[in-house]
Amino acid sequence: MKLKEIRTNKNLSVPQLVELSGVPRRTIQDIEKRGDGRVSTMIKLADALGVTLDELCRDMKNEGE
Repeated sequence: MKLKEIRTNKNLSVPQLVELSGVPRRTIQDIEKRGDGRVSTMIKLADALGVTLDELCRDMKNEGE
């Protein structure tokens, strides 16, 4: 999960992402900590960040395996 990396690269704070996505702050913090969440939540976050679900969720390091 690359939520925190993408969010910080776009210079967005957690409260700003809450505003853009409608996803509760605690949920975003939990996802950034645990690295997983509901697909419906991930879709909202990906849309708010302007990335695909694949870009948000896929770990590129493991792609060649």
